[in-house]
Amino acid sequence: MTDTDGGRRTKVARLVDEYDLEGVGDELEARWTATGDDHTSLRDLAAEFNRRLVEAEVDEAGVRLSARELDAVVRSLTGDDVTAADRTQLRRRLEREGVDVDALDCDVVTYQAVRSYLREHRGAEYERDGGDRATNASRAIGKLRGRLVSVAESKLRALRKTPALTLGEFRVLVDVGVLCTDCGSRYGVAELLSSGGCNCEEATEQEAATEPEE
Repeated sequence: MTDTDGGRRTKVARLVDEYDLEGVGDELEARWTATGDDHTSLRDLAAEFNRRLVEAEVDEAGVRLSARELDAVVRSLTGDDVTAADRTQLRRRLEREGVDVDALDCDVVTYQAVRSYLREHRGAEYERDGGDRATNASRAIGKLRGRLVSVAESKLRALRKTPALTLGEFRVLVDVGVLCTDCGSRYGVAELLSSGGCNCEEATEQEAATEPEE
């Protein structure tokens, strides 16, 4: 995808390509534009993106870090709650193991960079909850479905590059259906929300009409 204004790529867009972070752009957009509890702030998205950068770089260097160590490296690069001594110790360890810490230091992003990427590069906007609740629910479920497709595609593409999986060109298909166990009717989520409900009310009316009068 190119920038909507045809200009220079944003920093995050460049890093997605350089670090081969397939699917991350779709995931960032889905999480930011989600509504309610599914929405993720730009600051949290920036922290997660920086974690992906560090993880990709240390993996490339063949370094194995625990989740705690990985988080500590991210905090040291972004200056969050890490002492100067700990920052120096982490830097020296990574440099000894072949990690280009200076490059990582330049590549970590701010929440403003993530916002620019989502708005300028992907044309995304975050709309706060409002309006019809059924429409909001349908939109939120659709975005979650898109996120699942994106993550599944990313994982399968990565596995396809290894001996673990043989797979040609593919598409990930995700169908979200709803079964009412009372009346037995099945719907797609969008169909159910647009129709306003299942057949329970109709079934109840028919049952009442067939009951014998006392």
